Parts: sequence; C-alpha cells; structure tokens
Amino acid sequence: MSRIEPLEPPYAQETGSLLARMMPGGAAPIGLFRLFVKNLPMATAMHGWGGYELSRELSLSLRDREIVVDRTTARCGCEYEWGVHLAVFAGRAGLTPEQQISLTHGGPDDPCWTVESERLLIRAVDSLHDDGDIDDGLWGELAKEFDERQLLDLVLLCGWYHAISLVARVTRLPNEPGTPNFADLRATAE
Repeated sequence: MSRIEPLEPPYAQETGSLLARMMPGGAAPIGLFRLFVKNLPMATAMHGWGGYELSRELSLSLRDREIVVDRTTARCGCEYEWGVHLAVFAGRAGLTPEQQISLTHGGPDDPCWTVESERLLIRAVDSLHDDGDIDDGLWGELAKEFDERQLLDLVLLCGWYHAISLVARVTRLPNEPGTPNFADLRATAE
C-alpha cells in the first residue's frame, strides 16, 4: 500500500488538464503522475523537465536513453519505474530480452553488449550510482563516444531517474498493472 495514495478521479480542471498533458495519446494517467499532482506546483514544474527527458530534444538516442533509465532504476531498486520503462519503451528502443536482463541483473561485460558506447553508458550509470562521480579514465572513454551536450544529458538523466526512483520507492508506489517485475525477469534468465 502506498504511503501517499495517488489521486483518483474525478480531477479538478487544472489537475485533469496537467495529467492529460503528462500522458501521451489520451492514455489514463499512471500512478506516479497521479501521485505528483497531489502537489500541483511541483508537478507542473516537473512536467517541463520530465517532458524534456523523454523528448526528441534530448541529445541521447531513444536506445541510449533507455539503457540509462533502465539501468538507473534497476540499480536504485525501483521496480515501479523500471517496469513502466521496460513495458513502454524497451521494444521501441530495440532492447533484446538478454539486454533487459543484463540491465537489471548483469553488467556491461555481459556478452549481449557488443557496442562499446552502450557498455560505457552502463559503466557510467554504475559509477554515478556507486560513487556519485565518474573518474577521469571513464570520462575520457565517454568523451570519445559522446559530445559535451550528450554527456550533460547523460549525467542529468541518471540524476533525474534517481530522484524519480526515490519518490516511487519511499512512497511504496505499487507497480502499474501489466508491467514486469524484477523476480519474473530473473526467472526468465535462469
């Protein structure tokens, strides 16, 4: 049970309008967004940044973005957000089942990772998660693959999903219906 229950309809006009903007194609708003709108000024401010992180304006490709998001949320132990991203974006990003398992339970040296830039993204997320930093050696390797704009987006994307993971975990937000969970993905790997 969630420590802060997501808002349920009917929504006040301003709240309903924001939720509609947050969800693509008229889909019903997910629990995380319904949780955020309990603090409407915060949700309004977050919508702009969150929209950028999921937009085509982000300098990282959809695939690179999802590698960063999936690894970050898995490392943070945030099954809620990890499950939403796997369910909605993993297929679009071309992540194979083996890569999804690796992002969740493996590492950058798993055989499913054959592209150096993708291995580097995983190492960067792990470094940011473990140390809150990227050492000079790894930074140099990343700078050979990604430009400065992409590097800034990488660091802020990882930080953003750390924050999202904290909110979902601390509030005990239940998984969205039909999304995967850590244990089921592990079972498919065994």
